[in-house]
Amino acid sequence: MPDTYVPPKVWTWDEENGGEWAKINRPIAGPTHDADLPVGEHPLQLYSLGTPNGQKVTIMLEELLALGEKGAEYDAHLIKIGEGDQFSSGFVDVNPNSKIPALFDRDTMARVFESGAILLYLAEKFGRFLPKDLAHRTEALNWLFWLQGSAPYLGGGFGHFYAYAPEKFEYPINRFTMEAKRQMDVLDRELEDYQFLGGDEYTIADMATWPWYGNLVLNNSYEAAEFLDVTSYKNLTRWAEEIQARPAVKRGRMVNRTWGPLEEQLHERHDASDFELRTQDKLEGLHSL
Repeated sequence: MPDTYVPPKVWTWDEENGGEWAKINRPIAGPTHDADLPVGEHPLQLYSLGTPNGQKVTIMLEELLALGEKGAEYDAHLIKIGEGDQFSSGFVDVNPNSKIPALFDRDTMARVFESGAILLYLAEKFGRFLPKDLAHRTEALNWLFWLQGSAPYLGGGFGHFYAYAPEKFEYPINRFTMEAKRQMDVLDRELEDYQFLGGDEYTIADMATWPWYGNLVLNNSYEAAEFLDVTSYKNLTRWAEEIQARPAVKRGRMVNRTWGPLEEQLHERHDASDFELRTQDKLEGLHSL
């Protein structure tokens, strides 16, 4: 039986402890270096990475553009969190919490951080993907806030201990697996009666939730589909497959993505033409970025 960990009287930071992401986690805020953020030609400047939280925003922007909202054109700049880009003085100015994604709207001079806040900001700015009726709007927001509170258990809890922790321990894996499955059951029960979260209208609640739970049940994250028995959540799987098939979702999940099949990567996005079929030379060039 392993020795029981006894917490010290005063915790101190061990910079070498923490596994794969140890170099980017620290107990203090603020910038570590001076660097300006790049600025493109469009009003909306997104600084992000193609993680689930990053995908929420690029999916939303691509859905807006698909509806003909020309004001939703955007520049998506790659933030390499493994290299500490999120700790630059420029990034901290946009998001003092040093987490992706972060958005700066040059039309309104508003900085917007936290992925859920960005989705809500864009929905209100363009009048899309959020019901006008108070009751239906509230139901969509219920699920948006549910996701914002639940996803840390999936990513920082289950995903961390199952996939990324330097050592595997039974207790945290069991604890967060139980919670991940409970959350999938919550979604599965809701989606038994409705096409989308909170009703039959596709909203920012779906765009926020799909990158986490859609990718999970489709085995696009953590390679844990079999472990979690995701096929037993039939309504959730139906919803995940339906949303994945949307052209804007396919584009959005490519943006700022630097891993996986090359054809699913678009490190930076500055124009709609960036999604056009790329030559093999261009694909091979991604390896050098």
